[in-house]
Amino acid sequence: MTQPLAQTLHASIDIGANLTHARFAKDLAQVISRAQQAHISHIVVTGTSIAESTAAIALCQQYPHYLYCTAGIHPHDASQFDAHNYEQLKQLASQPCVRAIGETGLDFNRNFSSPQQQIHAFEQQIALAIELQPPLFLHERDAHEKQLDILKYYRPQLVNAVIHCFTGDKQQCFNYLDLDLHIGVTGWICDEQRGQALRECVAAIPPHRLMIETDAPYLSPKTQPKPKLARKGRNEPCTLNYVAEAVARCSQREIDEVIQQTAATSRLFFGLGLQAKAEAKPLRT
Repeated sequence: MTQPLAQTLHASIDIGANLTHARFAKDLAQVISRAQQAHISHIVVTGTSIAESTAAIALCQQYPHYLYCTAGIHPHDASQFDAHNYEQLKQLASQPCVRAIGETGLDFNRNFSSPQQQIHAFEQQIALAIELQPPLFLHERDAHEKQLDILKYYRPQLVNAVIHCFTGDKQQCFNYLDLDLHIGVTGWICDEQRGQALRECVAAIPPHRLMIETDAPYLSPKTQPKPKLARKGRNEPCTLNYVAEAVARCSQREIDEVIQQTAATSRLFFGLGLQAKAEAKPLRT
């Protein structure tokens, strides 16, 4: 039996929260305060476009050493990717708070951008990660085989990568683990119906490859008590430990063990709490 959530002793790290989303515009300070009260020691803000990545950096500068971020272009926006974007992302990635390239990858579920456009943008961001040597922050939906093929080709040149918000099955999980990738787990695991495949395979993920995230404002954990902490269905980083609790329950581990190990893995992967990168040049506007 895992210990009650309120008795957890260690601080968690949320490796993926969309804090630049419009749903946080009116009360972001309170959202961050609630995260701190819930013992969330760091949050990695997800960059999904040039504009959102720039906004994420500005947000990190308001909360230094607490917020970090990624810089990238989501596959939904891949149709907008051009040669200038590579240089823009390169400049953004020079900022001390940027700790990964992404969110990038393939999404053949909605195809807001064509598969060909997505592959091009993905490979360009992989090239940037190879040039600069930060890890990759990856998205994938209904594109496992193609994304796996691309990653197999480039993996020897990559420092590291995490499959953010993994929702696949055990075979897909093992395919990524065989490439020495990390797995990010969200509140999807708290859904006993949609998350069943994830619930069945999470115990097989080695602790040094597993990280947890909220993907706020999305994927509110269904296991949080009512009244829900989220506002009108909006998820927040303060719910992260419900993800840890579900991971602990599904893998027959203690919550504190999950929190401590995922936080240690996250600190190492993103370089959190380490000396900041060399002072970067100011962003051009």
